[in-house]
Amino acid sequence: MEVYKFGGASIESVERARNVADIISENTSEKKLIVISAKGKTTNHLEHLVKAYYNKETEKAKSLFEDLKKDHLLYAQELIKSTEDITPQLEEFFIEIEWILNTPPHNEFDYYYDQIVCIGELLSTYIISFYLNSIHIENTWVDIRDILKTDSNYRDANIYWKQTEECVQKQIVPLFQKKNFIITQGFIGSTNENNSVTLGREGSDYTSAILAHILNAKRVTIWKDVPSLLNGDPKIFPHTVPIKEITFYEVIEMAYYGAQVIHPKTIKPLQNKNIPLYVKCFLDKKLQGTKIFNTDKKIKYPPILVLKTNQILLQVYTKDYSFITEKNLSKIYSIFHHCKIKINLMQNAAISFVACIDTHSSHLDELLNLLEKDYTVKRNENLFLFTVRHYKQNVLREELKNRTVLLTQKTRNTIQMVVQ
Repeated sequence: MEVYKFGGASIESVERARNVADIISENTSEKKLIVISAKGKTTNHLEHLVKAYYNKETEKAKSLFEDLKKDHLLYAQELIKSTEDITPQLEEFFIEIEWILNTPPHNEFDYYYDQIVCIGELLSTYIISFYLNSIHIENTWVDIRDILKTDSNYRDANIYWKQTEECVQKQIVPLFQKKNFIITQGFIGSTNENNSVTLGREGSDYTSAILAHILNAKRVTIWKDVPSLLNGDPKIFPHTVPIKEITFYEVIEMAYYGAQVIHPKTIKPLQNKNIPLYVKCFLDKKLQGTKIFNTDKKIKYPPILVLKTNQILLQVYTKDYSFITEKNLSKIYSIFHHCKIKINLMQNAAISFVACIDTHSSHLDELLNLLEKDYTVKRNENLFLFTVRHYKQNVLREELKNRTVLLTQKTRNTIQMVVQ
C-alpha cells in the first residue's frame, strides 16, 4: 500500500483533474490512499470569506460564498457532465458554511477559520472521488474528520495519535478489503466535540505522513508542479539545479529554514518508520523526481537557497536595563508562544533580544501590545531572511549584491542573514 498526495494546483482545472486520474489509474492493482487538497486558490478564497464574516461584512461574505458555490458546481459539471447525483452532497457541504454565516460571530476568529476553511478540502475530494467512480476507477470517499482526531488548538491542531490510529484501524483498513483506492482530505481533522480543525498551512503533506505511518505504507509520493526538489525557488533564483536524492535530515533542515517544498512536520512520521518520500511532477509522471530517505551514503549537495520575504526584525529592550537572562528570555518566549508566532531567527545581547518573524501573522498587534507592557520595542519592516545551506562565498556575493545585511548568524554548514 502506498500514499499519494495531490496539492491544489494538480486539480485546479478540469484538464489537470483528468491528468490526476491518469496517474492514479496507472496501476489499479496497487492499494493507494490518496490525499487531495482544496483545488486551486480555494483556501485563499475561504480565508477572505472568514475575515468578511468575522468583521460583520455580511454582504461581502455572502458574495464570496456564492462565488465559491458557483465555482465548484461549474467545476463538477464540466468534469462529470451530469451532476444530478453529486449536487445533494455538495449542497450539504455548502450548508455547513451557511449555518455559520447566518449566525453572528460569538467565538474566536481561529475557530470560525477552521469551520469554514475545511470545506474546501471536502468539496474538492468529493468531486474528484465522484469523477473517478464515473470513469470506473472505483474508490471510497472518506471524511478525514472522522479519522484524524486532535486537540482544539485551532489553525495548528495537535494530533491525538492513539485515538487517530484506532480510527484508522477500525474505519480505513476494512475499506481496503473492498476497494483498492481511498480518497480523503489533507490539512483537516476534528476534535472530540466534532469541531473541525486545520493542521496549519501545507498540512496536507503532514496528513499523508500520519496516515502512511499508521498504515505502514511502503512509500509516499507527493505530486507537484515541479520536476523534482530544487536547490532553490526558481521564481527567485534563476540558476537552480535538481536534487535527485536527499536525506530526511537535510530536507527537514530546509523546511525549518522556510523552504516551501515539504511541510516541516511531515518528515518525522516517515523517518521513524523508514518510509521513503518521493516528490514527483504531475505534469510529467515520467520524470525521475526526488527521493527523500534514510541513508548512510554521503550525498554531495549544491548550495541550498531559501529566501523568506515579508519579514520584520523586532528589537526588544529591557526598560530597566536588566540583563536578558533566563528570566526575561522565558517571559519573552512565553509571549511569542501565547500569540502563536514562530521566531525565524533570534539573537540576544546584554539588554536586548532580537527576533525575525513573518509580517503576515494575524496576532502581530497582540504580540506588540504584550511586549510593550514591560519592554521597549523597535522594528524594521519589509525585510528578507536569506538562508544558505552548504554555502559558498561566490554564491553569497552574487545573491547579496545591492542588499544591506542587518544581522548574520553562521555555523559550519549554514549561514542566515536578515537583509533589506
